[in-house]
Amino acid sequence: MSLLTALQTRLRQRAAYRRTKAEIDAMPLHVAIDLDIYKPDAAKIAAQAVYGR
Repeated sequence: MSLLTALQTRLRQRAAYRRTKAEIDAMPLHVAIDLDIYKPDAAKIAAQAVYGR
């Protein structure tokens, strides 16, 4: 994989991570409870969703 392709992939992943984390943070509490999401774990959930770790 070329350096440019790798950089583009990382930038896309970072943007997806930030969007996912922001959506979880902005989620109303009752929705988070219904989905069994602990909002302080937003960073961990977003990382798992985007990076698979």
